[in-house]
Amino acid sequence: MARDTANVAAKNKRIRVEALREQLSAGGHLQHVVDIAKKLNDGHLDLESSQIQALRAAADIKLKLIGKYLPDLKAIEHTGEGGGDLIVQVMNYANNDS
Repeated sequence: MARDTANVAAKNKRIRVEALREQLSAGGHLQHVVDIAKKLNDGHLDLESSQIQALRAAADIKLKLIGKYLPDLKAIEHTGEGGGDLIVQVMNYANNDS
């Protein structure tokens, strides 16, 4: 019974995270951060110090917003089908003569 509740909770969390990803994507936050990074990296643009600071502040704000709703991918726990245990099968093909 507890395992079923955990599976339902994990599934609901995945649904919420996916919905937030879609919302952030639709809001263009990530694309705006990429655009700012391109502007800051472009050596052909002459930007004033205040413009650079404003762009960095905007990017920082958007990254914090994105980070608030999306977990760091390194911190995601992987589970098997249906939220069960993840099973990894390792096979050695180096010694296979066929």
